[in-house]
Amino acid sequence: MVTGPIFAACLLVGFTAPLSAQQFFEQFSYEGLKLSGIGFEFGVIAPNRLTEEPTGAVRVDYGFIAPNVRLLFSLSYFKGDFNEENIAQFEAQLRSVVNDPTGDFTIDVGTISLADLELGLDLQYVFPYTNRVVPYLGFGLGVHYRNGSGAAIDGTFVDDALDTVAAAGNFSAGIHVGLIHPVYLTFDFRAGLSSELRTVAGRGGLMFRFTPRPQR
Repeated sequence: MVTGPIFAACLLVGFTAPLSAQQFFEQFSYEGLKLSGIGFEFGVIAPNRLTEEPTGAVRVDYGFIAPNVRLLFSLSYFKGDFNEENIAQFEAQLRSVVNDPTGDFTIDVGTISLADLELGLDLQYVFPYTNRVVPYLGFGLGVHYRNGSGAAIDGTFVDDALDTVAAAGNFSAGIHVGLIHPVYLTFDFRAGLSSELRTVAGRGGLMFRFTPRPQR
């Protein structure tokens, strides 16, 4: 049951939200959107159910959609193996349904892998910067195309279950450091969350900008 203070807070939010939302969205404009840069990043990703693996990404900076807020598109990829804990749990489940009175059987499913291709959209808030250093915080959404593989599951319903399309959200933080125009050195750290996988990744790379520096 909703208590009195909570109900009052809900009413207050209900009355003030339309005005705040209107003021917020008035800052957004398509006028600042244009192809502003392209970057290539490489690093390491650590999924909660898979082994740590190399990962790469291509990012396209499409300019500023609001004051200090820029829009980026990305395509990233990695492929990892399910870790020992998850494989052990899978093998234990298989043993539990085997009917063998002698109990001398063994189960070894080997390596089961998962490839992940993500198409993402990020909004990055750019903090006050110098001509060389551009710090930011970001929030993004992504669509993940995943494909499972392994000798023990290929052609089975387990393989089909791992072949999925999933939505995810992510948070990021990083900096762009100007080298020689138009090249920026990039460092990006991000955490991703989907219904099936949680990831933490760190990448570094180069961004080639089509303007001397990001415009506000």
